[in-house]
Amino acid sequence: MERFKNYGLWLAIGSFIPLLLQTFGVDLDLGKYEQLWNAFLSILVMAGILNNPSIGNGFRDKP
Repeated sequence: MERFKNYGLWLAIGSFIPLLLQTFGVDLDLGKYEQLWNAFLSILVMAGILNNPSIGNGFRDKP
């Protein structure tokens, strides 16, 4: 249950939703910034997936 209290998880889920919508054909027209936006969202999703709150606080390890 510790994972559900972590902001990194919710940031990853929130970032994954627009990527999922684009995959299923919902048009989010961002013009020339679309590739940059997709890269940014992908980085946030990866950071949230790699985050492990059981060994620290957010992205920091326990001392």
